[in-house]
Amino acid sequence: MASQMVKIPRTPKTIETDQGTVHVFGPVSPAEIMQYSISEGLSAFRRPVEQQQALAEIADLPEGQICLAVCNQCIVGYITFHPPEEFERWHPSKVPSVLEMGAIETSKDWRKYGIGRALLQVGYGDGSVDDYIVIATEYYWHWDLKDSGLSIWQYQKMLENVFKSIGLRRVGTDEQDILAHPANMLMARVGSRVPTDTVILFEESLFLDHMMF
Repeated sequence: MASQMVKIPRTPKTIETDQGTVHVFGPVSPAEIMQYSISEGLSAFRRPVEQQQALAEIADLPEGQICLAVCNQCIVGYITFHPPEEFERWHPSKVPSVLEMGAIETSKDWRKYGIGRALLQVGYGDGSVDDYIVIATEYYWHWDLKDSGLSIWQYQKMLENVFKSIGLRRVGTDEQDILAHPANMLMARVGSRVPTDTVILFEESLFLDHMMF
């Protein structure tokens, strides 16, 4: 099993926009998260104030990590990493060294500046997750199809292409939430330092229902 993730700061990025300079950095502590305000456009999963508290709780986990995009002391985007939930087939008790990219979100008023890509580059930068298999479970009901102006299939393809840029690849699985709709995806990135036996365990975990036949 990989050692506990060391929360060493990644190389930060800055983005110049007509709304100000966006600083992308992390991982951050719970106290750092709470010192900022949070954009009202970060509402994909819950109310912004509740989302800020959820980010602080993830940052407080031993292997939880949050990277932020901040402009003028306001959080305008974030990316999260945390261990899979206990009920999931990828929980560390079943497959060691798995991290889940739980969410990546950019505020609705800030989506034309490449902040999402910068969050991915910082979040995966400096070899910080190379001891882990990182998974991303993408469910279409979390996607902001209305504001994006994209169809469900266009949005799926856009996400897949963006995630490929940092090494995530689409993988097959019989996990029921993924199979609930053909647009849903499981993507994974196998870190360069993950042992072969761990990779085999992960691959075996992708299809569990075959044991029933």
